[in-house]
Amino acid sequence: MEKKTDSYESTTYKESLELITTYAAGLLSLGIKKGDRLALLSEGRNDWVCGELAVLYTGAINVPLSIKLEASELKFRLQHSETRMIIVSKSQAPKFEEIREELPDLEKVIYLDRKDQLSEKDLTWSQIYNLGVAFNKENPEAVALSKNSVVGDDYANITYTSGTTADPKGIILSHRNYTANVEQALSLMTIPDNFKTLLILPLDHCFAHVAGIYSFIANGASMGFIQMGESPLMTLKNIPINIKEIKPNILLSVPALAKNFKKNIEKGIADKGKFTENFFNYALKVTYKYNKEGFNKGKGLNALRGPLVKLFNKILFSKIREVFGGNLQFFIGGGALLDIELQRFYYAIGIPMMQGYGLSEATPVISSNSLRKHKLGSSGYLVKPLDIKICDDLGKELPIGEKGEIVIRGENVMKGYWRNDSATAETIKDGWLHTGDLGYLDKDGFLYVLGRFKSLLISNDGEKYSPESIEEMLVSKSPFIEQVMLHNNQDPYTIGLMVPNKEILKKHIEEKGFNISNEKGKEEALSVLQQEINHFKKGGKFHGEFPERWLPAAVAVLDEPFTEQNKFINSTMKMVRGKITEHYRERIEYLYTPEAKNIVNEINKRTFERN
Repeated sequence: MEKKTDSYESTTYKESLELITTYAAGLLSLGIKKGDRLALLSEGRNDWVCGELAVLYTGAINVPLSIKLEASELKFRLQHSETRMIIVSKSQAPKFEEIREELPDLEKVIYLDRKDQLSEKDLTWSQIYNLGVAFNKENPEAVALSKNSVVGDDYANITYTSGTTADPKGIILSHRNYTANVEQALSLMTIPDNFKTLLILPLDHCFAHVAGIYSFIANGASMGFIQMGESPLMTLKNIPINIKEIKPNILLSVPALAKNFKKNIEKGIADKGKFTENFFNYALKVTYKYNKEGFNKGKGLNALRGPLVKLFNKILFSKIREVFGGNLQFFIGGGALLDIELQRFYYAIGIPMMQGYGLSEATPVISSNSLRKHKLGSSGYLVKPLDIKICDDLGKELPIGEKGEIVIRGENVMKGYWRNDSATAETIKDGWLHTGDLGYLDKDGFLYVLGRFKSLLISNDGEKYSPESIEEMLVSKSPFIEQVMLHNNQDPYTIGLMVPNKEILKKHIEEKGFNISNEKGKEEALSVLQQEINHFKKGGKFHGEFPERWLPAAVAVLDEPFTEQNKFINSTMKMVRGKITEHYRERIEYLYTPEAKNIVNEINKRTFERN
């Protein structure tokens, strides 16, 4: 389903098949052959899906590229993958054209949209179609022959990592990787053929590939795309409108998107006045108590809350669900860690966020919660078939309940990294994929993912702890903390790099009679941030959430947030710890001085000099 004018128009599977085979014939007419690489750089649209499948029908390999990439990042990927041709949309074309002259090996550029001036190396997507029509007349069996020559182990995609440490790696995913992971994902949940989804996440990532495109194709279900705006901001504004028009049954989400939806819901409630806001908060509180962790909801005396929860659902939460079109049964959450408070919120309003876990090297789905089996706070139970073990630093398997590196084996494990044998050998050992993530399995078979195995906080006595859960807690429990990264590399104590929410902090201290521009105001703002950390210490309202020794004993308050633009956040919204640590190396060294242990210091005060 695609909206190019005033309303959504549908393309059937039969119509899509005709388009795909014709485009594939057009590519064959240009000399594309098995194993060639073609890149695809576009927003989500019908042409994206048809484009990838047309490439796969020729036996060639698609190199899906993120629309968030800058020109220099595109250049590396196109050169490294030795791409022969690129298919590009109108809005993405300028950044590609910036580097075009630096890519002499690129034979042709195929523009998905009309273009006024075409060089001899250029073609449009409609021209590819016309070439395909002519080619099919002269070679009626060619597309079927190329399609049928493809076997499961043949490469389908080279999908690049975000390059959080060094150059990005090209993850090779085969046809069987994809079909196996679809089969595995469908062992967790059912997608009836009358289900619809609106694909909000970028299609270049294999989460959208498997959970969005191919799982829906496998079941004959429908997918829709966001209406393209004049700018990226306008496209974002179309999302809530398009959700109401499509009325999806399932949505794929990442934590950043889920938090944004939640914020908009809360704002809408607050705008209706204090009574409505208080009533909403009371309804949430009661429903949280009733739901517990999902699998144990309404048990024992808690069942007495059932009639009240039903009433709240009917008179309040059902109205909120209309924001999502009224048919939404659940979200599937992927990406970074999803805090349990967010899961409780969506569960309460009747649209559970079924958190899953995976990574691109596993195509990506490894586990997920589902409507029929779930535990809030966990990353769900494993897809089938799949082997898993939790290992210590030495690779030794640990018993149930103990924390270690998540290691898996199955048909969804990638073929390796493109032109990078050493990285492949480090990641896949005897068929087992070492994820680099820290987690454990509980006695019921639910997987808990705690963060990166290799980004652990390590104290000077050798004890280790994952920082992600603490960082998430600090951010989710405090309105004044926007972002935080903890650091301890065998040091005397843990330190934190904190990005404050200046707007909320400024408003808060003004209500207390301070001005953030003067000395007293700056001191008060910093003291408020320290108090937020103290809530997790002995006597504080959040004490006991995690061992106090891992709280930051010294904090650097930063005036620049971690973003994709400054490369401190990658495309999956995870902090790029190595780059942040390197950039703030001097500041980190300062945090291990006596002066820095007091958050109210001269360097931190400077954060509030520019408002």
